[in-house]
Amino acid sequence: MDVSAFYALFSATCFTLVGLWWNVVQSHAAWMSDPALRRVVGGIYLSFLLPALMGLFAQIGGTEQPQIWRAAFVALSLVGCACTLRLLARSRGDRFVTRQQAGAALFYVLIAVVGARPELAGHIGLRPIQAEALLLIGLIVLGHALVWRFMAGEGRAESAE
Repeated sequence: MDVSAFYALFSATCFTLVGLWWNVVQSHAAWMSDPALRRVVGGIYLSFLLPALMGLFAQIGGTEQPQIWRAAFVALSLVGCACTLRLLARSRGDRFVTRQQAGAALFYVLIAVVGARPELAGHIGLRPIQAEALLLIGLIVLGHALVWRFMAGEGRAESAE
């Protein structure tokens, strides 16, 4: 698949996930009244929004002007990592959520590293923009796992209503 086509589909999918998450949150207004739940809700929102934005910047820069997507990936990854670490520091002790957030922070760091040092992707036989695509897929998978845990795990959605 053409990398620019991938990022077009990826970005659109991530923005769709943002919209779907907004709908879920609107149907559970009580989540926003609990500060701890509100932070998790915001973290889930960012787990889809930041990759969507990265996908847009990848389309703008592409292979012709990689400095555009590289700078955006580094900046957005730093935001994502900082927010994720902040959530991690305030987690309620749920080991699954803690591992997911730690994994997300690691993915954000790796995305920033490849953005800053694109030649590292060559060590695994990929172009930098391809390596970033794989890392973003991993980040979205972790976001989905958090949504599943939040919505279905241990009655969290029911207890928040």
